[in-house]
Amino acid sequence: MTTPILICDDSGFARKQMARSIPDDWEVDIKFATNGEEALDVIRAGAADLMFLDLNMPVLDGYQTMLRIQEEGLQIMVIVVSGDVQPEARKRMMSMGALDFIRKPIDNGKLCEILNQYGIYSGSATASQNALITTPEKSIDKLDAYREMANVAMGQAGEKLAQLLDVFIELPIPNVNIIESTELHMAIAEIHKNDSISAVSQGFISAGINGEALLLFNDANFDNMVKLLKYGVKASNEQIELEALMDISNILVGACLNALSEQLHVNFSQNHPMILGRHCGIESLLESSVSRWNKVVAIEIAYSIENQDIHFDLMLLFPNKAMELIFKKLVNLVE
Repeated sequence: MTTPILICDDSGFARKQMARSIPDDWEVDIKFATNGEEALDVIRAGAADLMFLDLNMPVLDGYQTMLRIQEEGLQIMVIVVSGDVQPEARKRMMSMGALDFIRKPIDNGKLCEILNQYGIYSGSATASQNALITTPEKSIDKLDAYREMANVAMGQAGEKLAQLLDVFIELPIPNVNIIESTELHMAIAEIHKNDSISAVSQGFISAGINGEALLLFNDANFDNMVKLLKYGVKASNEQIELEALMDISNILVGACLNALSEQLHVNFSQNHPMILGRHCGIESLLESSVSRWNKVVAIEIAYSIENQDIHFDLMLLFPNKAMELIFKKLVNLVE
């Protein structure tokens, strides 16, 4: 008997990865949705028994989708598949009726274990090659692949920061653009406009892949951040703020690079972090930071802390040549 399955994720790259993780000998009919609203239409039509649901999506995200399923009393088994791996994210989705929670990228063995646990599938195969897909997927889009790569890295970094601060980190959909280096200043200026900011830069390199991470921190957030960090030491405000800036930078950049290393199967060497500017306007900051590349892929991740007036941006910058190599590695994961 064929099982109707729905994969709901805004990333075509992620949908393709999920479809290929379906066990080979499991007879399934796979449909796709790019957001929660589309998924609800499929569920209301009775066209799916099981849904694999992402959390960070436009229109209706995973949380909103689960709430609507609850409110309408819709019959569907839900397994969350997300880059947001915070314990609180899992707790919230499970409380709304999700069967289980799988972190991205998909672990085929873990998927089979969960499916067996709930009696959905009783085999032991892992990687699918022949799933029946009724909604065609287009060829892989570069920016979509980069965005999904960043989504996984963002989630793991958010988890580390959430554990340190004992908070819930609100994670966005990463913003990915291919721009000329001359446009980079404009892109950064658009993020913070007239704000007074502090920034840290850290370079990283592996075989054929290099890049730079920029942490942009709004100075108005420092007092709240220092309270959350609970240093418990007496020092000048300047020293404490500098320590907070470096600690947040080390956590986010380190966790992001570890996640990228796992996805790309490379090891990054990291330069020592460098303070680009303290308590300055964006123009002053950018005068001291000149891109070394003609064209860059800029990945912007706008983190914020729930119920706290704390927002900061992590930008990952890659020269176009490095991103071409990254794309080839990503394509190998789904081809």
